[in-house]
Amino acid sequence: MKKEELLRHVGSMQQVAYARRLTFGEGRSRGMEAVEVKNGSLRYTVMADKCLDICELSYKGLTINFLSKPGLNGRNPFDTHGAEAQRSIMGGLFFTCGLENICAPYTGADGKEYPMHGRLRTTPAEHLCADAGWQGEDYVLSVSGEMREAELFGENLLLRRSITSRYGESEIRLVDEVVNEGFREEPMMLMYHCNMGFPFLREGVRLILPTEKVTPREEVSAGHQEGWAVMDAPRDNEPEYVFLHQLRAGENGETFAAVVDDERGIAFELCFNRGQLPYFMEWKSTASGDYVIGLEPSNSAVYGRGYHEERGDLHRLPAQGCERVELIFRVHEGAEAIRGLEQRCRELMS
Repeated sequence: MKKEELLRHVGSMQQVAYARRLTFGEGRSRGMEAVEVKNGSLRYTVMADKCLDICELSYKGLTINFLSKPGLNGRNPFDTHGAEAQRSIMGGLFFTCGLENICAPYTGADGKEYPMHGRLRTTPAEHLCADAGWQGEDYVLSVSGEMREAELFGENLLLRRSITSRYGESEIRLVDEVVNEGFREEPMMLMYHCNMGFPFLREGVRLILPTEKVTPREEVSAGHQEGWAVMDAPRDNEPEYVFLHQLRAGENGETFAAVVDDERGIAFELCFNRGQLPYFMEWKSTASGDYVIGLEPSNSAVYGRGYHEERGDLHRLPAQGCERVELIFRVHEGAEAIRGLEQRCRELMS
């Protein structure tokens, strides 16, 4: 619908779309500030107190994201205490890993500790803005803010984030700018840990990836490498599997990953640029109660900071330097849309 026609049908646009500030009231999420965004059939929640990560996403009432056993929670005193982070990692549509470390906890040669998946995911936003309004014929919903990772006599890194969607489109666009406001070069590791869960995720759901090489992270994953593309039924106490994918991309570096439920005719797509995020990992857990597929584009390898320090190729951001990263999350509906994803994959692989 065009603007004039739509306004003939609604008294307030909040009937169909809004960006609404809220505060959670109980449990581990008590006191957490967030922004709930409704955009027609699409609904998602942005955590103002946790890096503006999106914790919940649903489409026509169907939950897309994974939520781990600790459940929805705000910031905790054990968030960044080594492997204790697993007691607060809640999954969500995505959480942001970095900036000094991703993946496993690491202790440097100088004794400095770098917690699991870094500190950024627990950093509250400043200069928070939630807005909804007309931009020409488009009704645009937006959330923005900035998160700082800094230490006295240490790093001074700033992440500026904006999240936008347009009414009538089942798409969320995320734009990040990481700025080194210090006066020395700094390591800057960045991974987007995107997590699909039940009821969207179930047995038989499959992945579409333009992958030309699949490498298991370790021996236990190697035993399940052939099944990387299809989700199995839950199994009690099954270990997690991680696969490293070498993805093809177009001339401009654009590539994508999609999770598809053919029976429902629903697909979730993640688009990103391989020039910005050259690494891609798949996290597959079929364990009962930990049932999830993770899509993980990154500027660094899954082996974490120690791995890159040993290789001498730790990603770094120069003093006063800035890097921009863009991701697009889309929900597709219908067999034709799914065939379009398959066609794009074939074109990238040809």
